[in-house]
Amino acid sequence: MDALYSYNKNKAVHYAKKWALSRNPNYADFEKMGGDCTNFASQVVHAGGCPMNYGKYGWHYKNLNTRSAAWTSVQYLYEFVINNNSMGPIAHETDLYHIEIGDLVQIQFQNSNHYGHTLIIVDILPGHRTLDHILIASHSIDRLYYPVSNYNLKEVRLIHINGFKK
Repeated sequence: MDALYSYNKNKAVHYAKKWALSRNPNYADFEKMGGDCTNFASQVVHAGGCPMNYGKYGWHYKNLNTRSAAWTSVQYLYEFVINNNSMGPIAHETDLYHIEIGDLVQIQFQNSNHYGHTLIIVDILPGHRTLDHILIASHSIDRLYYPVSNYNLKEVRLIHINGFKK
């Protein structure tokens, strides 16, 4: 069995805080092409040490025209990290009690039938775990230290990054 390497959630969160309210010039901005939230989330996970997977259905970014669907699409990112068993991030869905900083939140808005936004957890406030206590960073309406509960959401899925394979 391939070794699972540690995801550096502190480095991921540092990157998220640095770039939440601006753009890293090394990456294209997808704001006017459907949104930049998952592109930003992928950058954060990569900054936490997860290597890119250049496979046909992998998770990677070279430039605007050379990238995987999983790098920029809410659903494809979810499917990749949950089902991945090769190079790159490995994750599972979890609950409020097992989520950590550096992990992902995906939300389904009230007026939608699909998950349409990816967020990065940058802080978890003490006390009873609720969505009020989970603070995120995101692009596509840039946010930093924003409670998940403030979104007009119908559903939420919490994705814990277990680590990665090389």
